[in-house]
Amino acid sequence: MAARERRHAELDRYLLDGERLVTAVHQHWGKVAEPVGSAAAGLVVALWADIKIDPSIAVISTILWWGWFALVLRMAYLVAEWRHDWFVATDKRLLLFYGFITRKVSMMPLAKVTDMSYERSIPGRILGYGRFVMESAGQDQALREVNWVPQPDHHYRAICAEIFGVTDHDSQVIDMRWENGVAPAAPVPDPYAGWDDPSRGTGRPDSLYRSPDLRERDRSADTGPIPIYPPKAPRRDPWLDDD
Repeated sequence: MAARERRHAELDRYLLDGERLVTAVHQHWGKVAEPVGSAAAGLVVALWADIKIDPSIAVISTILWWGWFALVLRMAYLVAEWRHDWFVATDKRLLLFYGFITRKVSMMPLAKVTDMSYERSIPGRILGYGRFVMESAGQDQALREVNWVPQPDHHYRAICAEIFGVTDHDSQVIDMRWENGVAPAAPVPDPYAGWDDPSRGTGRPDSLYRSPDLRERDRSADTGPIPIYPPKAPRRDPWLDDD
């Protein structure tokens, strides 16, 4: 729950009142795979050097340990930056929040997007990420490319459905009406709604609120066909007859 509240507070800082959230995702974990792998490899090298190198040249081992410490600091910074990066699409614009120390926001109005495509390299197809490219009527925009997008097929369809004003079967619009980071609960149906509707007694299961005697007196019950009578001759008033 705490992570959900931080997420909503982060987005609510930049989104406008009335904006409907279409999608909001962190960039793919593959973005930080290299610094994490480098730190792990540096640890292995430092341990190997500490065991194998002769004590007379222990300065080399010390240098390697300091190098590993630098890799750990680099990894920590890039992971923290990745955790604060967001790619957000609303019904009005596309946004990219990035930067850990210096916070930056790139934006493109959704109405100016004339073309949108995404690319998936071989590693991206294996790991499940892609790259979005937006075009905007020959104008240079602050947001043109978004890399490391997870589940690109799903998010591409959701954004294109919003651009063209259609409904996608796999898209889920995120409700922005939260309070203190908690999404609103689904409305509870009223069990008494429509209890006095006469149509409930015709062709439907018996209601808990309609007794058999009420159903028998119900005007909506089946009364059979209405008979057709021949028209009667009009009556003549003798006082109005002409002499």
